[in-house]
Amino acid sequence: MLVIQLLLWAASGAPAQEPKSVPPSVPLTAVPGGQQGTEIDGVVAIVNGDVILESDVDEERRFETIQPYRGSANGRSRDHAVQRLINRALILQQAVLEADQIAVSDEELDKQLGTLRKDIPACRSLHCETEDGWQKYLASNGFTVQEFRDRWRQRMQLLKLIDIRFRNGIHISDDEIRNYYEKTMLPEYARQKVSPPKLETVSRRIEEVLLQQRVSGLLRDWLQSLRAQGNVWIMRPGEVAP
Repeated sequence: MLVIQLLLWAASGAPAQEPKSVPPSVPLTAVPGGQQGTEIDGVVAIVNGDVILESDVDEERRFETIQPYRGSANGRSRDHAVQRLINRALILQQAVLEADQIAVSDEELDKQLGTLRKDIPACRSLHCETEDGWQKYLASNGFTVQEFRDRWRQRMQLLKLIDIRFRNGIHISDDEIRNYYEKTMLPEYARQKVSPPKLETVSRRIEEVLLQQRVSGLLRDWLQSLRAQGNVWIMRPGEVAP
């Protein structure tokens, strides 16, 4: 896993909480213009009043498949996606308080997306360095270019928030970066039978991964505190509100 899996922290550490007193499932119905009573989406969880829909879970799982270095198949399950979305909602609610400090410019976004397009092994056959190839690759995963830009910008904003809160004072050595490159990155590229990028082109992103590993405990405690202080309601699949 090369790219930081923001919100995968939930999958590795934050246990699911039982829903508080709330109807176990809340299907949405069509708005005027459609047939009344037609289910168009379903509520999966409610986080301090913010609703997470089944379509959000589907999008999260599709977004996860685009990451060039992903966790285990278990970490890509629906339940883990729900936990990531709950954590993301909790963090976004805190991010509002520090919006000025975590803004991401178009230049920053374009630079990181340019690197991403080169790093995704499955993207190479479509020539994602071209706009047409990139658009086709995203479309095959259910995203438009703008939708993916918005998701990646949000990801970068949340990472900035984590930087502000947790990473000060943590140092990752060159030896640690080289060790990750040789023992984690290179075997993954060899498994996929593609040429790996040079260390100097990905060292910063490897550093991000190692930094995240260092702060994961602090972040896990913070998220558990946010859950305890707030209202996180998780719906059980298949249940219908009375």
